[in-house]
Amino acid sequence: MDFTRFFNEQQNYLRKVKLDFTRYLYDYIDFNEQAMMIIGQRGVGKTTLILQYLKQNFQTSQKALYVSMDNPLFSVISFYEFALDFEKIGGEILLIDEIHKLKNWSSHIKTVIDQSNLKLIITGSSMLELDIKGADLSRRVVKYYLNIMSFREFLSLNLKDNFPKYSLDEILTNHYEIAVSLTSKFKPLAYFKDYLSYGAYPFATDKISFHSKLMNVINQVLQTDIPYVCSLNYANIDKLKKLLFLLSQSVPFSLNISELARACEISRPTLIEYLKYMQSAGLIINLYNKNRGYNAILKPDKIYLSNTNLAYALSSAPNIGNLRESFFVSQISAYADGKFKNNFIMLNKSGDFIVDDKFIFEIGGAKKSFNQIKDIPNSYIVADDIEIGSGNKIPLWLFGFLY
Repeated sequence: MDFTRFFNEQQNYLRKVKLDFTRYLYDYIDFNEQAMMIIGQRGVGKTTLILQYLKQNFQTSQKALYVSMDNPLFSVISFYEFALDFEKIGGEILLIDEIHKLKNWSSHIKTVIDQSNLKLIITGSSMLELDIKGADLSRRVVKYYLNIMSFREFLSLNLKDNFPKYSLDEILTNHYEIAVSLTSKFKPLAYFKDYLSYGAYPFATDKISFHSKLMNVINQVLQTDIPYVCSLNYANIDKLKKLLFLLSQSVPFSLNISELARACEISRPTLIEYLKYMQSAGLIINLYNKNRGYNAILKPDKIYLSNTNLAYALSSAPNIGNLRESFFVSQISAYADGKFKNNFIMLNKSGDFIVDDKFIFEIGGAKKSFNQIKDIPNSYIVADDIEIGSGNKIPLWLFGFLY
């Protein structure tokens, strides 16, 4: 096979790639692994990340090649044979984008790993989380999850500065000192509302067209990513759109599962299945009450949009209380490796959330009191509209520095 066209296309891509800002995950990936997969929702920067690696290490080399599986060519040729032909001309690394677009992708990847010495760097929809467990790849492919941009990354991108990240324990123990240090460099509240509206995706630098771009992302997830992985009937895509819109109007959504199913004109079991798909696609986060535990067949007790930008894209006037809770949930969920570990953050009878089965959090505005969680060990107020907290009252924006 003649690879000239592919290398020419690759150079076109690399000319557009900038290296002045990289996502947090870049520093954590072990690029020496034979096969690694970066999964995440559409628009978070997976393609840019692997092209940055390519530009930094192989810009003038033909040992590495980037290919996207949405190229129509791969509908008529064997990807396995393509990979072996690339190895024959001296290729060492294949960077494979949007692997979920390749039919029977897992068998192709497994065969390439077993029958060649090629290194594989793969990206795919976060929906693959549902599919990978069924494929015999757990011992062959190292998996990484790329989350939305944190508030810290948004500031780094806009202020052209490198800000440190802090563990949850560091924030709970030393939030006063951390906030004093950070606020000497920037005014967090001047940027925080911007982040809530348009800061969770790398294309946040384009404020004018941001929400229209995000709506395109939402539509592509619903119309392309979910159907590719779940074999969803296209006739049901409009029902997914209606479901997402209804959720956006009242987030956090205290579920009446039967009413919601009727509104979407689907059955109760189908609704629960769709909620699972939409969480895996990175559109929503389903949370459960701690006293119920977690069971995949049970309905979630509350549903949050996976980030606040989605609320602004879907609604002209999102509720501020809902935005605050959604921000906290999104940052904590991403901190837990983006795997939506339902036992890491759960709803709680006392306070809004319990995290890591021991820390109680109540979310609110600057005047939020401790009345609901007084005398409860390891309990904290997470307050919006304050730069610096004290005692067990912590600024909401500071939880944007977890990753």
